Amino acid sequence: MLVVGTLSVAMARPEQRQAGGPAALLRRHDPDRYLAALFAPAPRREALMLLGAFNHELARAREVAREPGLALIRLHWWREVVEGAARRHELAAPLAAALAAGTLPRADLAALIDARETEAAAAIETLADWQDYLRGTAGALAAIAASLLGATDSERARIATLGTAYGVAGQVRSIAVLARQGRCLLPLDLLTAQGLSAAEVVARPAAPALRPVLATLAAWGRALLAEGRGPLPRAVIAAALPAVLARRDLRQLAPSAGPRGFADRAAVLAAYLAGRV
Repeated sequence: MLVVGTLSVAMARPEQRQAGGPAALLRRHDPDRYLAALFAPAPRREALMLLGAFNHELARAREVAREPGLALIRLHWWREVVEGAARRHELAAPLAAALAAGTLPRADLAALIDARETEAAAAIETLADWQDYLRGTAGALAAIAASLLGATDSERARIATLGTAYGVAGQVRSIAVLARQGRCLLPLDLLTAQGLSAAEVVARPAAPALRPVLATLAAWGRALLAEGRGPLPRAVIAAALPAVLARRDLRQLAPSAGPRGFADRAAVLAAYLAGRV
């Protein structure tokens, strides 16, 4: 009955789901990872949602800051929370409890904060830098989730690869969204090769000259998906399920950043039931 209930919630429309605390925050702001977390074993589900909600707060540091320096201040604020400082925030208390219990590792969360500092830089210079940034954010987040669910070292490495692929898809999906914020996180060397600048991408995120850049990035994402593909134990597969959505997104160069549909949720459910991503 527990599995049936979880699947019913997963297949429901977002507005039909009920949850509180970190789960509510994750559901509102990162519905992909919320959907994946629903398939985690019940004793670990809450911690997985807390991890995802924490990641969202790191990701929004640059989004809500008027200047890069202010984003670094927000990230430092979260670094102090991870180090044990008491703060007033809806995530601070549950995060402190999870850290004290050893459920979430301080060093790994601190490394996530370090990786997010890339977003406060003026630009990401090279494709290699961009790849490292995604490995340190989306990839590292998936690896932490895998460890939380009890993955072996080899499973953790595969899930980190799949998580990085999801990060690639997220970047491709969010170009227009970032442009509306006056931001571009694409590697400058690829843009320059197409005669583009970051400012031009912000002004014209659908410019035809951007398509070769997106094709290169999407090809790397698909290669990561192929590298990580295969069966995973039911106990840990929730950490890898966002890759199912990445595979769907990377079939097209300009995937929609809109709400997920029934077919997306059905694909995640099918992967869970098959035990294979």
